[in-house]
Parts: sequence; structure tokens; C-alpha cells
Amino acid sequence: MKEPFARTQLKIAVIGGGTGSFTLLSALKDHTTQLAALVNMADDGGSTGMLRDELGVLPPGDVRQCLVALSDSPKVRDLFNYRFDEGSLKGHAFGNLFLTALEKMTGDFAAGVELASEVLGVKGVVEPITLDGVTLVMDGKDGKSVRGEFEIAHLDFKGHRPDFRLDPAPKANPRALRAIETADIVVIAPGNLYGSLAPALIVPGVGDALRASKAFKIYACNLVTKPGQTDGFTVSDFAEEIERLAGGEFLDAVLFNTETPNDDLLEKYAKEGEKSVAYDQEKLHEAHYLAAGADLLAGSIWQGYNAADPIAASRTLIRHDPAAVANAIIEVYDYARTQ
Repeated sequence: MKEPFARTQLKIAVIGGGTGSFTLLSALKDHTTQLAALVNMADDGGSTGMLRDELGVLPPGDVRQCLVALSDSPKVRDLFNYRFDEGSLKGHAFGNLFLTALEKMTGDFAAGVELASEVLGVKGVVEPITLDGVTLVMDGKDGKSVRGEFEIAHLDFKGHRPDFRLDPAPKANPRALRAIETADIVVIAPGNLYGSLAPALIVPGVGDALRASKAFKIYACNLVTKPGQTDGFTVSDFAEEIERLAGGEFLDAVLFNTETPNDDLLEKYAKEGEKSVAYDQEKLHEAHYLAAGADLLAGSIWQGYNAADPIAASRTLIRHDPAAVANAIIEVYDYARTQ
């Protein structure tokens, strides 16, 4: 049997963006100081979209959330997440403006992220998955293309699993690839499958790095489906799409929730066309990866991740318990190392 790592020595890379990465990073920093948040760079909605359009900068929003998640300074975290609610800055998060100013000042988004990391006192590093300005593109069966993560997020795929690409074709950030290569654990965070995860996984070189890495690679599956895009998806469907987007099999484990949300929450979600993600034990048992189920629901609406950000705080009611997910990832990793 291999000796277990001291928890502070575990190198964990988390791939994703948005609230899913935020919640997970917030809890994983209690297990290790060596965290790398690898962030998708195709966001073009809200404050981020306005800054991209008006100033030609790289998207700061998901990077901001990951920086805040890894910070140990509550007041600075609240400052970075503060959104103006009036005037010409209405809707903008202060952290987005700060990162934009740093990029303009340094002429280098990566350097700006490093400076912001120093200000926030982050545990670990935040690495854009690419440093190229890219747009997410969905190519339809009819030969027509839809451009932009925001536009794609509102489409009904009608049961089709579409193909995606980034335009222009980007190069992967070498530091992000290095984080995958040297990690003990790589986590694909829960989140919008086609909005947060696809733009990271389809960057050329990322899928190859995942397959080549000796890290333990685990996907923390979503709790609910997205109307028009993942209707009827089970845990194995989500895992299958994750690997398809990355260009082939790479997962060692899939972590999923086995706890049933209360009836009131399920009823609220059903009205919006969202359903709790089901799991097929027989199909998961036959999968090439280890399927690990656990009770992962937050017992109440968890505000700790972004109390100063009303937009993020209102996105969902059925939420992962971040500590439960982080603990389960470590437990599954430890279990797999003994086999």
C-alpha cells in the first residue's frame, strides 16, 4: 500500500469556471495549499461581456470568482465581488474592473492575475486555460453556427449533442498544462456543461494533457439538468459528454450525489424544466471509471461563497455542500490509491 500524502502536499488542479469552481475551491483550500484553478476564457455575458466588447480585454469574471475563492481576506473578497447597482457602472463587479485595469496597465492578462493574487493573498494559483481572446462557437447539423457563450446558453439543442470550437483557434496556456501534468488530483468541477466546462476542455492540448497526466482525474457531477441542453441526462451521460468534449476517455472517477432534494425544491425546479440528475447503478458499475455516490447536498442555501454578489447568490437553490464534495474527492482519491 502506498503511504498517504500529507494533505498540505497534495497538488490539486480544478478545471472549470463560474460558481461551480468557486464553491469547490473554497472548500479544497482547507485540504491543501497547492491549488491551481484552471479557468475557461470564453465568458461573454454580463459585466464580463461589456468589458470585452468595450475595452477588448480578456474575460475577467470567472477568474475573479476563482481568485476570491482562494483568498483568505473576507473584506477583500467582498470588495472584489461587490457589484455596482446604479450609474454608468451598474452591473459591474469591482473585481472585474480591477482585473481589467491590471491588464491594461501591464499589457498582460496573466501578469494582471498574478498581481491580483498578491492583493487577495490567495492560496494557490489561478491560471487562464488560454491567454487568447476566444469566442465559443457551436456548429449545427444544418451547417449554421452560433457564436458566443451567452447566445449558446439560451439555445434548445433538441436532444442533439453539438460540436463546439473556439474562434480563433487558441493555444493552451503552458502553465495550465503544467498544472495538469504535475497534479496529484485533477478535478473537473461541477458547472454549466457547455458554458463553463466545454470552453476549457476543447482548448487544443488540454484533452491530451488530461490523458497523459498521471494525476487521479475525477469529475464532480452536476446536481440538476439544464432545460433544452441536458434534459434527461444521467450521471453517466454527463461523464460521457465530459470525455467527448475532451476528445477521449481520461476519467478515473466520477463523484455524484445520491441525496434527494426536498419536494418543495424539486417542484420549484420542475416548473423551470430542471430535474435532479439521476444515476443508473448498473451502467455506472460497468463504466471504465470508479463511480462514487455520496450525500452531497447543502442542507440550506449556502451564502458563504458570494454574499456580496446578488447575481451569483440567486442562481440556484439546490446546491452542493462544498465541504462534503471536497471531503469526498479526497476520500475517493485515498481509496483508489489503495486498490
